[in-house]
Amino acid sequence: MLQWMLVISGLLVLLAGLGTAISVWHWWHAPIAGTIHTQQAGDAELVRIKLQPGQSAQRIANELASQNLLERPEWFVWWLRWQDQAHLIRAGEYDINPHWTPAQLRDALLAGGRVRHPFTIVPGETLAQVRQKIQGLENIRHTLNDEEWLKLGERWAAMGVTPFLEGWLLPETYFYQAGEADWQLVERAVLAMVATLNQAWSSSNEAEGLPLRSPYEVLILASIIEKETGVAHEREMISGVFVRRLQRNMRLQTDPTVIYGMGDAYQGRIGRAGLDTPTPYNTYIIRGLPPTPIAMPSAAAVMAAVNPDQGDYLFFVAKGGGEHHFSVTYEEHRRAVRRYILNRP
Repeated sequence: MLQWMLVISGLLVLLAGLGTAISVWHWWHAPIAGTIHTQQAGDAELVRIKLQPGQSAQRIANELASQNLLERPEWFVWWLRWQDQAHLIRAGEYDINPHWTPAQLRDALLAGGRVRHPFTIVPGETLAQVRQKIQGLENIRHTLNDEEWLKLGERWAAMGVTPFLEGWLLPETYFYQAGEADWQLVERAVLAMVATLNQAWSSSNEAEGLPLRSPYEVLILASIIEKETGVAHEREMISGVFVRRLQRNMRLQTDPTVIYGMGDAYQGRIGRAGLDTPTPYNTYIIRGLPPTPIAMPSAAAVMAAVNPDQGDYLFFVAKGGGEHHFSVTYEEHRRAVRRYILNRP
């Protein structure tokens, strides 16, 4: 009798172990959120979570379970510890897919949060505007004070970047992860502009008499082109006007530089006072280029600066719709001003 009881007990233990093994096997291959949850989720929209540095595997598993993203959190933690991986989970932001298996969840947590946030620099924005946008981001570490922003370019001085970063951030959409520092976002845009500027400078033909002595002067001219027109087919024409004016020692007489030099004094209208007030950026008074760029130029504007059209235009005036009327002679330009600005025949 005792022998049979031992046999039966052994079979029960075996069956219990087999049942547990089957449950574990099923858990291992099933969605982490469970069958019922994932059926309700349909296409399973990703759920974003943020793991802070120092969180334990148990706390992370419990947090996922509280959001109905992980069945059997204790099994998941036990498995991580058995594999000696519990301490390898990395802080960061994660987009969790309820259809993942435990193995896929583990791989994601060990690889680190890969959620990427977009950050866009728009052509024509100034450094002050870009800085304000960066300072408004919630997912980055803000490390730069006012003084550091003014000389941030010193970090990349070996590449020819000036301490003051106006013009040096290439307008594009960049992606970053939570926890990155503000200067790292700036660095991406600076390196992109350096590459763009070097390519433009190396492709320019200085034998044609381009009156630009350095890549930085290309950047300055490109920023003016960017502010003068957003019409693609006009960029080279605008560039041509300014290049010919520089070659003839004519003043550039471009309003965007005046506006930049006015700073907060500009309230939507330049006026006679603005035109008559001397500043390093008032190209109605100074000859040549202003001392710095006045905005962030697009790659297209940079290329236009080293590829001016070969026409004869020396003047242009806005005629509406973002386009301009170009003139060869001053008399023709005066007629265009009367027509498009003063509305006179």
